[in-house]
Amino acid sequence: MQGRGRLIGLDQDSSALDKAREVLGREAELIQINFRTLEQALGRLAPDGADGILFDLGVSSPQLDWAERGFSYQTDAPLDMRMNQASPLTAAELVNILSHKELTKLISNYGEERWASRIAKFIVERRQRGRVETTSQLVEIILAAIPAGARRRGPHPAKRTFQALRIAVNDELGALEEGLAGAIKALRPGGRIVVISYHSLEDRIVKRTLASWAGKGPDGRLEAKLELLTKKPLLPQEAELAQNPRARSAKLRAARCVLNPKEGE
Repeated sequence: MQGRGRLIGLDQDSSALDKAREVLGREAELIQINFRTLEQALGRLAPDGADGILFDLGVSSPQLDWAERGFSYQTDAPLDMRMNQASPLTAAELVNILSHKELTKLISNYGEERWASRIAKFIVERRQRGRVETTSQLVEIILAAIPAGARRRGPHPAKRTFQALRIAVNDELGALEEGLAGAIKALRPGGRIVVISYHSLEDRIVKRTLASWAGKGPDGRLEAKLELLTKKPLLPQEAELAQNPRARSAKLRAARCVLNPKEGE
């Protein structure tokens, strides 16, 4: 891409990178890493900094559609949920090892599930008869744990628990906090950072982090390094939702670097 800039793509999922290579060919440099190490990676690949950084968070459509990955509660598959398939920790390990207290905390904190304690109780009771190994087994447990009246309202009853396990398996929120800080430090003056999040836990971290680097909020920095470009998150329009219903929960926030974040660190 000589003369037009340089595009670098980072993802921890080798399958996602393979798909990106099919689409982009040689138009991008694609590297398999967790974006929590983005600052170090760009220090090697783009030591002069970046003019723009885009985060597209969460699980991707191909990951959901590939049943064997175990992300979806709609199909029967091994209870996996690893974005990096070289990682040793799977959702099945968490479901079968964690105590009732630990499962309750995980499902409540990462899934914001009101029935977290009851779901954890049913999981612990069920695994006394044998390990919980598949997505269908977990869905069956969740459906039994949540009262019928509550199951008839809102999204699929298993959605929040599956989200919680996926976040825990991949340490998504910890990686997001580290990745955002690294990205902001890597921006050149005038460079933009854009983040698309898909649930409230992600969006809170993004909102708080950008506000802090913009010198706003209770933990705002004394010297602002960012200018917020979105006072409120941008939401998908009806035309986009008609083409891609999975975008319905997306929120986009953006900011511009007003000075070199590496100065004065």
